[in-house]
Amino acid sequence: MNSHIERNSQLLAWYGDIKRLLPWRITKDAYKIWISEIMLQQTRVEAVIPYFERFITKLPTLEALAMVDDETLYKLWEGLGYYRRARFLKEAAKVCMDTYNGRLPNTYKELLTLPGVGMYTAAAIASIAFDQAVPAVDGNVLRVYARVHVCDFDIAKEKTKRFVFEELQQEVDPNNPGDYNQAMMELGSQVCIGNGTPRCNICPIASSCSAYKQGLQNSLPVKSKLKERRKQNHTILILRKDHMYYVHKRTKGILMEHMYEFMNIEHVLKKKEIEQLIDPMYGIVKIKKFTSHTHVYSHVEWNMQAYVIDVKQIDDHFVSWQMIQEKLPMAGAMKKFIQEIEKETS
Repeated sequence: MNSHIERNSQLLAWYGDIKRLLPWRITKDAYKIWISEIMLQQTRVEAVIPYFERFITKLPTLEALAMVDDETLYKLWEGLGYYRRARFLKEAAKVCMDTYNGRLPNTYKELLTLPGVGMYTAAAIASIAFDQAVPAVDGNVLRVYARVHVCDFDIAKEKTKRFVFEELQQEVDPNNPGDYNQAMMELGSQVCIGNGTPRCNICPIASSCSAYKQGLQNSLPVKSKLKERRKQNHTILILRKDHMYYVHKRTKGILMEHMYEFMNIEHVLKKKEIEQLIDPMYGIVKIKKFTSHTHVYSHVEWNMQAYVIDVKQIDDHFVSWQMIQEKLPMAGAMKKFIQEIEKETS
């Protein structure tokens, strides 16, 4: 028996035993599978479940997604981060409505034409929804491959991903490609882990893993370090009057574009400087130092100090607290401040 055929048999048997009942795994609906795969990028499974269910309830079809207004879309996505994913979903839905007769394309190559759909996502949809034998190569799968085959290529490099994709074309199970891909991803996330010691003692394919046999599992895969995150200091000004709060939409083309936030000054302001900035515009009744917290994005870290400022007058930037809670998509960095205000006013 070919080694990869035997390995696939062991892998799929294991997956059948441990497979989690997730809402996107109990369907062959390509739309739902696509939404789940986009949400699962950079986000833990447990965190995705309520977002997925809320999203599908509100936008159950491609047509609904293509026609949704941006604020509703971003509010549904609020807290998931990487908001370009949501924008690309809507753009891709429009392409499907215009080009593919209101359906997701059903081949790997056509799926690649959709905005926001790369090699991994296209392969995941093609294999899970349409039973095409295409390997879905994410970080988990790269790690499993590197250990099974003692591959010392840098898995952070795009050429390594393409190499592994070509190699796994020969190994993906042709009869059950969707479960094969999900099993590989599950193995990488639960057993052949990257952070901490890999759990080789419970690995279903340890007997055919070259790294395990050679004692190299802790030194693979090779992965170059990411650039260190930049650190930025921000002053957050929470202006309010009679349960109305100042918010504005972030500018197009910058981090968190189209999301709303409280007044956000991208440097440290002293209390006197805050008074000089705000008093001429709105008139200050009271100003108090509020909470501080740090929010981490992929490439930058915001260290934020907030102030709550009661003002005398308001303008069109001020909205009700209900609007902030229910309608406006707020930037993730504002979440902790919103929670603290809710505690204070409850």
